[in-house]
Amino acid sequence: MFRICISTYSRLLIAITLLVAGLTAAQAQMPAGPRRPAAVPADYVITPFGYFHSSCVTHLAKGDEVRQDQNAIRHANGAFDNIHVCAYPHYKADGEKITGDERAVKEPTIGHAWVEYASTTTTASYGYLYAYWTVPPAPSTNDGQTVYLFPGMEDYKDIVTIIQPVLGWNSDYASAWGIASWNCCASGTVFEAPPQPVTAGDTILGYMFDTCAAGTLSCPTWDIVTWDTTSGKFSQLINTSSQGQTFNWAFAGALEVYNIAQCGDYPANGSISFHDLGLYNYKFAKIANPAWSVTNLSSGLTPQCGYGGSLPKQLTLTY
Repeated sequence: MFRICISTYSRLLIAITLLVAGLTAAQAQMPAGPRRPAAVPADYVITPFGYFHSSCVTHLAKGDEVRQDQNAIRHANGAFDNIHVCAYPHYKADGEKITGDERAVKEPTIGHAWVEYASTTTTASYGYLYAYWTVPPAPSTNDGQTVYLFPGMEDYKDIVTIIQPVLGWNSDYASAWGIASWNCCASGTVFEAPPQPVTAGDTILGYMFDTCAAGTLSCPTWDIVTWDTTSGKFSQLINTSSQGQTFNWAFAGALEVYNIAQCGDYPANGSISFHDLGLYNYKFAKIANPAWSVTNLSSGLTPQCGYGGSLPKQLTLTY
């Protein structure tokens, strides 16, 4: 009963909100830029998963479903398109080249794109994760940097993909904040739901839940939603493929960055708090006290900007 209520309520509320708010046209991803690692070609773009050729970033339309079982994207009208196979390598944040089926989303192997995060694992699997956070003020300086803030899920035993509701600065919208839901990287391709612009001070709710009956250890499809509860705007991936993953590694929140040249390139408030966190097991029973722990990957990074994290009532990442 609990599981049905989550799915039905979420989809109904999103559908109503869409009719009222409408969709906003997406902007292109930020170019890799002049501060990219030397190995990264100039025509690449920045994603939450590293540097990708623009042809390998698939911008999904409302209602599109990424279906691993059919190796296709199912559109809202019932039509199918084959999943695009990326013809180009992609690169980690430090410029390491990734080709073919090599898996690069594992942390910390995407280099120091991820600066800090809090996570926990289980020997079984999770069925639902949500977090609230506030859109920070704009950075005080603009050096073409990209800043991502998000919760997420992976399979720590067999990492193929990561699902994320993402808030990004200078990502889909130049010198502005935007939200988008992401799934990466079947056939080397990144999948992004239609993004939406958001405003500093807005409250973001990001959540992910499997679409199977309670007790399903490894559900093949998930819903990922990034929702601005202040404006009603949202970005959603419905019934998106888990790519065969069992999501047993949960991230309460993460800070991922590109092209940071000075500490002023971070949001001016100096920290982000992911609060009112909710984590449920695969039986859709809420976990009372998840064993979140903070990982700080900032050692040796330049610039050093007071990185850190604190728990337990909420996750606060500092910069």
